[in-house]
Amino acid sequence: MPAQQPAVSVIMPVLNEEHYLRDSVRHILEQEYAGEMEVVIALGPSSDRTDEIAAELVREDARVHTVANPTGRTPAALNAAIKASRHPIVVRVDGHGMLSPNYIATAVRLLDETGAQNVGGIMHAEGENAWEEAVAAAMTSRIGVGNAPFHTGGGAGPAETVYLGVFRREALEQQGGYNVEFIRAQDWELNFRIREAGGLIWFSPELKVQYRPRRSVRALAKQYKDYGRWRHVVARYHAGSINLRYLAPPTLVCALTAAVVAGAALTPWAFAVPAGYLAAITAGSVPAGRGLPLKARAQIPVALATMHVCWGFGFLTSPRALAKRVIASRRPAVRRDTSQV
Repeated sequence: MPAQQPAVSVIMPVLNEEHYLRDSVRHILEQEYAGEMEVVIALGPSSDRTDEIAAELVREDARVHTVANPTGRTPAALNAAIKASRHPIVVRVDGHGMLSPNYIATAVRLLDETGAQNVGGIMHAEGENAWEEAVAAAMTSRIGVGNAPFHTGGGAGPAETVYLGVFRREALEQQGGYNVEFIRAQDWELNFRIREAGGLIWFSPELKVQYRPRRSVRALAKQYKDYGRWRHVVARYHAGSINLRYLAPPTLVCALTAAVVAGAALTPWAFAVPAGYLAAITAGSVPAGRGLPLKARAQIPVALATMHVCWGFGFLTSPRALAKRVIASRRPAVRRDTSQV
């Protein structure tokens, strides 16, 4: 590694992250990286001890700073942190993400080697108790999330989007940052504009971020309902982005609903559809849970069903008015003016 690496700004949007914020920041500050580093935490209106923990981190290390995010919305937090930061490389980290020891150094190397505007890798879900281990197994299984590389892995190469991301600041500033109307899927929308402008988004399995799953069934259900809701917004925003993987959960919800209604009103044979689904996710949970304690393995089907059904329900109930508002906020991709280079 060269004696000196480019300076990096790590930006963190946080809201109610008292359980993981300190560990997340520790994983940043302990990076094996030779360049200058700053950490900018954008604080939403938390109802737990997040602000207090952030203030302690600021007092303990001069590299850590905070900025206010009164709206609590992730894209607004990211934009505020970008504005308050100053270095040419911008690393996005969430309040419950734990960077692997060489994450930043590897990402900077990949930016240089590929010429990409943004690089990212694998969302490596890991749990701290039986339920979180079950969710982590579901999230990293093909039966849970399909073939998404940032969940299940894959070869390095150009990508539509990546998890979190390590950006060249010039790319963020050129595109005007994140679109604040995208409460979810803001990464996809920004990467879409970067690609439209001719920039490269690069996925590499060398990059791993340890992710802590939601701590309850209710929290997981809300997370995946929001994912489905905003994926439908993305599909309306950019019709070419939809594929069979995204249509599977809403199709499942429709099939299960129809089968239950038919089973109650017409014939009990219709209940074979939900029974078959339960059998499928139970069978699929066996390889997904290999090596886990029995208590965690037993909960994988619950996690899978929660993810599938809530994602599909969110997709089906996503209001058209939301998509219209988001589409109205569409920002055209901004291409670099090469005449000035």
